[in-house]
Amino acid sequence: MAAASASPNFGERRGGARPSLIVLHYTAMPTCADARARLCDPAAEVSAHYLISEAGVVDALVAEEARAWHAGAGAWGAITDVNSHSIGIELSNPGDAPFPEPQMAAMEALLAGIMARWTIPPERVIGHSDMAPERKRDPGPRFDWRRLARAGLSVWPGAHGDPDTAFAASARAFGYPDAAPEILLAAFRLRFRPWAVGPEDGEDRALAADLARRFPVDGGTADA
Repeated sequence: MAAASASPNFGERRGGARPSLIVLHYTAMPTCADARARLCDPAAEVSAHYLISEAGVVDALVAEEARAWHAGAGAWGAITDVNSHSIGIELSNPGDAPFPEPQMAAMEALLAGIMARWTIPPERVIGHSDMAPERKRDPGPRFDWRRLARAGLSVWPGAHGDPDTAFAASARAFGYPDAAPEILLAAFRLRFRPWAVGPEDGEDRALAADLARRFPVDGGTADA
């Protein structure tokens, strides 16, 4: 791994916050070297704690204790300063390509270590598109969230939710921020039903209700 201060783009976590989320991204750049250069460019004012190449090389760019600049505007549950409460992982990927096995395996090992160090539960491993659904799509429809869930590194819905429960209310109870219903539906499907098309249906409602029931954000209480 590179030195943890490889990127100059970081600061202190605000208000004494500690990491309680992990946010996954794709770089949307042609090469990993291009992405690294941008994440380490002071003029770009963006960074992440880790960058993982297609070959599975993990580059540590910002110390986990510091606030990297990866999330931008958005929210998850009661948290609105996601950068202060999260660790960001960038996966080298142009945005429309599969994620290679070495990259996925390296990410899984990295996730397991971060989750253990900071006591982060699987439901708080999210995508950039989850916390910023109005403006982001990463890590995108080709990312294998189900694989992570099987490894205990994220979560996946079952088919036991109530299909008559209001979708938007369930999505927000799981953690999604306030947004127009069509925006929430698109973000939810991007992660959990990337093959789905058309208007909201009973399966969307049942899956969202199951997630809200099993994994209520912030334990079901307001927590800034």
